[in-house]
Amino acid sequence: MIRNVLSIAGSDPSGGAGIQADLKAFSARGVYGMAVLTALTAQNTQGVSGVHPVPPQFVADQIEAIFADIRVDAVKIGMIANAGIAEAVADILARHRDVPIVLDPVMIAKGGAALLAADAVDVLTRRLLPLATVLTPNLPEAATLLHEAEAKSREDMARQAHALADLGTAAVLVKGGHLEGDESPDILASADALTWFEAERLPTKNTHGTGCTLSSAIAAEIAKGLPLPQAVASAKQYLAGAVAAAGQLSVGSGHGPVQHFYALWSDMEGISK
Repeated sequence: MIRNVLSIAGSDPSGGAGIQADLKAFSARGVYGMAVLTALTAQNTQGVSGVHPVPPQFVADQIEAIFADIRVDAVKIGMIANAGIAEAVADILARHRDVPIVLDPVMIAKGGAALLAADAVDVLTRRLLPLATVLTPNLPEAATLLHEAEAKSREDMARQAHALADLGTAAVLVKGGHLEGDESPDILASADALTWFEAERLPTKNTHGTGCTLSSAIAAEIAKGLPLPQAVASAKQYLAGAVAAAGQLSVGSGHGPVQHFYALWSDMEGISK
């Protein structure tokens, strides 16, 4: 049976991040993707120039329509934009506690634009974190949620992962892509274990949407029945391949997108002609 996965997130018209990246990742990982829009953005590979949030009630209406008709095997939450949307999402998902949730706390775009209002951080922490199966912050996001300085070492990452888990989420995957050096380790913290996922840093600027893609791939693997550590490992392997193949694409002049379909579009030479 093909699993159904819902993304609740913002739109990226350039196709590299947000809902567009989520749907591509879902398709690449073999699940049926659905999308509830929380915000429209004006952005490209060089940055975000505008954000237009969807009214919270209409976000709620979209989610209600999905759950009223369609089996949902997992949910990925990305950009929620503001406190009102966060409250609306939490109100509905609290009634569906049997559905696993991957919460990617999208706060800052690759180019530095804020994607989450300051008053929404408290709501996200208080209402959405306790609903999450796994939280997937990068280092700046983890620091913001904890009101601390950004982690600069593996020791900092481990401590912050534990601290975030203490806020009520079932598990936390702190992503180390912002660490200096040639390595890009991630750490998964749950009630009974700390698991490191090692990876080399790939020499490319085409990393637009990597966080969205990873969290969506994790949601897809959880929906298919993989336990969380294996779901993370599978998703990270997929993302590494998508980043490594990003050079096959020619999209924009800034931080380009990853190649979500690298394993499916095998004859790239033929396609390019």
